Amino acid sequence: MTITDPTPVPTRDESRRRIADRLLNALEDLVRRHRALALHGNQAGEHIALHAELIAAEMAYELAMARSALHRYPPLH
Repeated sequence: MTITDPTPVPTRDESRRRIADRLLNALEDLVRRHRALALHGNQAGEHIALHAELIAAEMAYELAMARSALHRYPPLH
């Protein structure tokens, strides 16, 4: 039986950086998806209200997830 090194536990700063990176990546994906959806609409702006609602809902979700994750790693004062 071989003994392996335990997986290192990320520091508070590393954890907070990962949370921020995940949020930024999710928001970039959101923008990319909705730009692609907008290209498939007609020139008059078909479904603009729906796209705006989807964007707002997804942003609210991503922000809530990030806020929740950050509460697990509060900043040091």
